[in-house]
Amino acid sequence: MSDEMDYRRAGVDIDAGEEAVERIKGLARSTFRPEVLQGLGGFSGLFAPNFKDIKEPVLVSGCDGVGTKLRVAFAAKKHDTVGIDCVAMCVNDVLVQGAEPLFFLDYMAMGKLVPGQVQEIVGGIAAGCRQAGCALLGGETAEMPGFYPPGEYELAGFVVGMVDRSKIINGSGIKAGDVVVGLASNGLHSNGYSLARKVLLEEAGLKLTDHQPGLGLSLAEEMLKPTWIYVQPVLGALEKFTVKGMAHITGGGLPGNLPRILPAGLRADIEVGSWPEHPIFAMISELGPVRREEMFRAFNMGIGYVLIVPESEADGLVKYFKDQDLCAYLIGQIKSGEGQVILNHL
Repeated sequence: MSDEMDYRRAGVDIDAGEEAVERIKGLARSTFRPEVLQGLGGFSGLFAPNFKDIKEPVLVSGCDGVGTKLRVAFAAKKHDTVGIDCVAMCVNDVLVQGAEPLFFLDYMAMGKLVPGQVQEIVGGIAAGCRQAGCALLGGETAEMPGFYPPGEYELAGFVVGMVDRSKIINGSGIKAGDVVVGLASNGLHSNGYSLARKVLLEEAGLKLTDHQPGLGLSLAEEMLKPTWIYVQPVLGALEKFTVKGMAHITGGGLPGNLPRILPAGLRADIEVGSWPEHPIFAMISELGPVRREEMFRAFNMGIGYVLIVPESEADGLVKYFKDQDLCAYLIGQIKSGEGQVILNHL
């Protein structure tokens, strides 16, 4: 009968959900490590970790999302890179403790499930997992009519990594005289987008399709650059250098993240200007206008990840990263003082 009610009329399309699962199975399979015991589609994922070279294995977990960067993806109708952001925000966090990411799970919720859109998003997630060397073990795609406007969704991720207890990096060995090495970001990464969108799109009235002088690409392309994943080069560095502490530079910038790993009685003196800042930051600062101090609190300002090493190893670490095609800079030094960050020459 035409007036019969069913799940599709209530807003949930089971057939579309099943189609989406079929579309993403191959994407997930492309990330599998030997430890994965079954493919996508079960009630849970199975992973048998290899403890051969680890005496005391410790699991390290993390979760994060993409934040309001998603609103740029919605407006640009481009969904193939935010999945990389979601993976990056999670794996870079567990990397800080010296952990190798093992597997990743995602959560997507949307008002109407569109299989092609889901495939784009998961394609990015799979690409991020391949970069990080972790398996996309499973996830949840929830169709929630009435919760999200058409074309919009929420995206979050969860990662589990592993490190030998004796190799956990927690900053406890940092001392005065150690050097802060910064790894370049490629721009905004996934933080500060509420401020960036307010300044660039609302106040200045710029269009995402506009090509901006100094950027060399459209504003949408710039704002949707995926967060860099530092896992593989940093894991390699841990085998060669005495890394005492690390920080993923996300919300709060250098002043908000570096103190989290500093022992009591120490501070980080950062030499602003010792690395190049991407033009997107100058654009936001000038158009706001936004004070420099606030810029450093909201954005990474060109440094996406930092490592703290003995002074004797700093130059070698910078050269190692440059050999990995990753720009690295000597950006500061640890000194006696309370756990804070001093931004010199700001």
